[in-house]
Amino acid sequence: MPIRTQSDLPAKETLENENIFVMDETRAMHQDIRPLKVAILNVMPLKEETELQLLRVLSNTPLQVDVTFLNVKSHISQNTSASHLNKFYTFYDEIKNEKFDGLIITGAPVEQLAFEDVDYWEELCQIFEWSKKNVTSTLHICWGAQAGLYYHFGLEKKELKEKITGIYKHRVKNRKEPLVRGFDDEFYAPHSRYTEVSKEDVENCDKLKILAESDEAGVFICISEGGKQVFVTGHPEYDRYTLDSEYKRDMGKGLNPKIPYNYYPDDNPKNRPLLQWRSHSINLYSNWLNYYVYQITPYDVEDIGFDSASL
Repeated sequence: MPIRTQSDLPAKETLENENIFVMDETRAMHQDIRPLKVAILNVMPLKEETELQLLRVLSNTPLQVDVTFLNVKSHISQNTSASHLNKFYTFYDEIKNEKFDGLIITGAPVEQLAFEDVDYWEELCQIFEWSKKNVTSTLHICWGAQAGLYYHFGLEKKELKEKITGIYKHRVKNRKEPLVRGFDDEFYAPHSRYTEVSKEDVENCDKLKILAESDEAGVFICISEGGKQVFVTGHPEYDRYTLDSEYKRDMGKGLNPKIPYNYYPDDNPKNRPLLQWRSHSINLYSNWLNYYVYQITPYDVEDIGFDSASL
């Protein structure tokens, strides 16, 4: 897929060096085609790293995608320069009167806080509510999935005895859903979190369907009816070294973290991590874009509109 970005976005050069087709605004304007409008609410601390990860996994369909990066006003980022944010990000207030084919809401390292204690919770709730009628399908990642399940369906997150971190085996539960089309019966995906939404609570919600789960990591993918809301509790977009960076960061802080599960060969952090999840990650994002965004969204983006009672 041609990813359409601003010409000077730093991730653009990296992606092009990986032979990923990235289209700048000038070239896109000369194609007689309506690109999908996808907003990414990026609340991860290392925003440039997350930009690169998400653009990489969104790059494997023939669809043209016009990406808008969103930031929250009610939180000051400590790990991304103000100049980068000012140049490449916009706020909800500036796009709230627009409609989008797709929306991605990332995770954030705040899961041990009550939702209402997160400084941008009120702003996030406005975005959740706005997405009901102004977005064709929303994909929620990790803490973003927990927050979305809480806001839309009242499901509480629960503290785990210890952090889930590593690469876990999952099983496909429902092959009739296009989101898992092309998945193997068992596949791997990264997790990095201290909390979870229990399988029992998801199963007891008649508006949700579980598509994939893990014995160790619990529910991995669930969707609302029709796929208007997609919830992914892990981090399939993570790169080879993301968990490695998190582990070494925590070691440097003296937190004595456990070695990420099934990640380093021989559980030795000196060994190069195995990349075991990339193909299914790409498949997940491609299926979401194709079957839950492109195949459903109207040709005129202004015709997007859903009755919130359908959730």
